[in-house]
Amino acid sequence: MTNGKIKIITAETAGMCYGVERAVKRAKELAGKCAVYGELIHNNDVLRELEALGVLKVDKISDCPRDKTLLIRSHGISAAEYAEINAPGLRFEDMTCPHVAKIHGIVAEKSKAGHSVIIAGDKNHPEVRGIIGHVAENAVCYAADSVPNLKILLETDTEIRHNALILVAQTTFDLAIWRDCKEFLKKHCTNLQIFDTICNTTTLRQEEAEILSRKCDLMIVLGSPESSNSRKLADICRKNTSTLFIENAQQLDINKIRRFKSIGIIAGASTPAKKIKEVHNIMNEELKGGITTVDNADGEIDFMAEVDKTFKRVYIGNRVKATVVSVNKTEAVVDIGTKHSGYIPADELSNDSSKSPCDIVQKGEEIECVVTSINDAEGIVQLSKKRVDSALGLQKIAEAEANNTTLKGNVAAVVKGGLIVMCEGAKVFVPASQSGVPKTGKLEDMAKKEVSFKIIEVNEARGRIVGSIRSAQKEVNDEIRNKFWSEIEEGKRYKGEVKSMESYGVFVDLGGVDGMVHLSELTWNRVRHPKEVVSVGDKLDVYVKSFDPEKRRVSLGAKDPDANPWSSFANDYGVGDVVNVEIVSLTPFGAFAQILPGIDGLIHISQISHERVANVAQVLTVGDKVDAKITDMDEEKGRISLSIKELLEPTPDEQLTVDNGQLTIDDEAPDEDEA
Repeated sequence: MTNGKIKIITAETAGMCYGVERAVKRAKELAGKCAVYGELIHNNDVLRELEALGVLKVDKISDCPRDKTLLIRSHGISAAEYAEINAPGLRFEDMTCPHVAKIHGIVAEKSKAGHSVIIAGDKNHPEVRGIIGHVAENAVCYAADSVPNLKILLETDTEIRHNALILVAQTTFDLAIWRDCKEFLKKHCTNLQIFDTICNTTTLRQEEAEILSRKCDLMIVLGSPESSNSRKLADICRKNTSTLFIENAQQLDINKIRRFKSIGIIAGASTPAKKIKEVHNIMNEELKGGITTVDNADGEIDFMAEVDKTFKRVYIGNRVKATVVSVNKTEAVVDIGTKHSGYIPADELSNDSSKSPCDIVQKGEEIECVVTSINDAEGIVQLSKKRVDSALGLQKIAEAEANNTTLKGNVAAVVKGGLIVMCEGAKVFVPASQSGVPKTGKLEDMAKKEVSFKIIEVNEARGRIVGSIRSAQKEVNDEIRNKFWSEIEEGKRYKGEVKSMESYGVFVDLGGVDGMVHLSELTWNRVRHPKEVVSVGDKLDVYVKSFDPEKRRVSLGAKDPDANPWSSFANDYGVGDVVNVEIVSLTPFGAFAQILPGIDGLIHISQISHERVANVAQVLTVGDKVDAKITDMDEEKGRISLSIKELLEPTPDEQLTVDNGQLTIDDEAPDEDEA
């Protein structure tokens, strides 16, 4: 070995991705109380560690002990396997990667709608098998891992190129092959819809492997042979430089690396960070004294210190842990464990501009940041906390989209075309059409309010998230309506709000469902229009008179049955009684007069006077008070007939006629011959 410097570069993206880390963490938390269906992740060292902790592995769902919680692996399972788990009521927790779960939803929806499905991936990989298991029963589905296999597919099934077709990719699929597959199918299929489902972490990791392998004399790829994404990293590196694909530090042959000047290290998504550290430790032990990196005062080399520098190196885009040293109105000063002074400007602490730095971080708090700029001459590093928060938030939001979970956030700004809602440190754009604000309303009224919303689009590559407040409201309203219709019954009382009114009645919001109170059911008093009794926005006590669940109609009453004026009127009055009444309205055929509040009687035009009355208004006026005799009462129909004429003396000109034995008064005197 010649003396000189060995440059070790560890990839930024090396180590476990979010989905894998989440699954392993949960398995450790439930160690001794859970069983994993299949291999939780593709890393033999991690699986052995979990087994030692007491995490049981079962190859069949039926083998899961009833006293344990079944963990679904990160690669996901089929719809049939979900049904098998649910049938006996097994306790389970779904550790399916959110990116994989999203593909399940896509293929289930599209295949049910009649689309054929092509999956770019290894048909024998558990993730692909799980995806296939979510395709509708009668739909056509294929898996292909290369353009040549796609050619065979189109030659075998000549009809598929004209079918409604979707293309998805295994989340860890080779990025270069994916591009080729897309271009090939675009040229040969007339009705193709493409979903870019390779996860962002995989994309970044493969791109970094391509760049790093071009710079280094040797690449060490850490990962299990069963790991699809690790194998692809090794394939990418082999195209550009010498490559060692090993599972752990024990497999490292130190003699194979002595001749190289620069070594790059990258690891698959299932490889723990400590495995990368172990590789460095082996290098240190085996090559101690044989490698010169930076001379110290004694001419000796602290190789491990150099390894640590590799882990703590500072570069733009580097994600670091920082301890808050001080906070002021414009920035936070942090210590990142190097000789640099770290500063986080106020606008890089949070996406929420309404908060000051003191509202976001406190002195002594440890936070995660990303390096945005470096000034080595002055020893200053600028950092951003909000970018890390946004990235973490994006993962949680992607999971919420996959699971159709309702999220909460605060409206940070009203912008052209919609709202910006802050959630999990990320900005969510809510279009005006999805804001739940009616066309006559103002978006500005939503500012600073907490809102619930659904995620309808996540584009991790562009950092674009779109939400819908309206969808969340609809879900809540649907639940309220379903509950209402399951509990409604005649006579049930509600307190509602008057939502709108027409001449014939008012519509009352009962809490997600509207009911109608007819004018005649609004009050015992005679009114011409609902506005004489209520106003929009008034609270109203109502009860159900009738309902039609199919037509979604509810008829309501607002009159208090106990306050029915007929109850007291029937007891105190009868036919033949004389009452003093007030004229309340005039019609061409007579006048309505109020006897008691809520009790009106009709004075027919023929019962106003012994003389012929051609126009009621010439004799009576609204507001007049007159005596009248009750001539008829119909309690069932609520009708009363009144007569003023029967209380008046006949005029000399009136003639008596007898008709069928009944004595009547004729307003016109007959001729002498007729008499």
